[in-house]
Amino acid sequence: MRFDLISLFPHVVADFGRLGVTGEAVRRGRLQLRAHNLRDFAGPSARPDDTPYGGGAGMLLQAEPIAQAVEYCAQFDDPSPRPVIALGPHGQAFDQAAAQALVERGGATVVCGRYEGWDARADSLIDHCFSLGDFILSGAELPALCIVDACTRLLPGVLGADDALDSESFVDDLLEFPQYTRPCNWRGQAVPPVLLSGNHAHIARWRRKQALGRTFFRRPDLLDNLSLSADDRALLREFLESES
Repeated sequence: MRFDLISLFPHVVADFGRLGVTGEAVRRGRLQLRAHNLRDFAGPSARPDDTPYGGGAGMLLQAEPIAQAVEYCAQFDDPSPRPVIALGPHGQAFDQAAAQALVERGGATVVCGRYEGWDARADSLIDHCFSLGDFILSGAELPALCIVDACTRLLPGVLGADDALDSESFVDDLLEFPQYTRPCNWRGQAVPPVLLSGNHAHIARWRRKQALGRTFFRRPDLLDNLSLSADDRALLREFLESES
């Protein structure tokens, strides 16, 4: 999988590519993460940004440097074209399904906006726009790296154990169940006894019940996408009764 990030601050990407799961994926050759300085595509005496026609505060990224950068990154599409994506307030909410789709496409070229965005004519270069939420950042580098991280975690073997992803939040439209580690009793709060029982069937049932209950209270919208089995409905009733 390969991600090419087009940015005015490429060093942010380089630093991230040495950290944690992403860094390990790079070292193992599972991920190629490249940063391209938009200034390099503006010409030796030109700027990649300018003031907007019609007036207004701030600067806009020019269309031509973006086009040249996107065209340059296209040479690394192998064996099939990767999408060109960007981030903005009008974009589709990025979620686990979108991450999986990008992995299946082999990654993406990401245009990282800055200032007031880019010349609207550059929209024709972008296949898809995503948003990480209804808030404003100074630039798209941080959300772009969030996308890279989310996709990297989906690569087989990157997290180590083959089943490492099975119980994570959003994998099956549920939030993850609560987890605990040593000590067994911390400041008067004890680990649920079932987790100490060694009965893996009981533990699996408890975890499923907790995941259903957590989702019901914290993200009930996720349950709209989930067809609950009779067992799931019974577990959810048990959870709700225990909380009443």
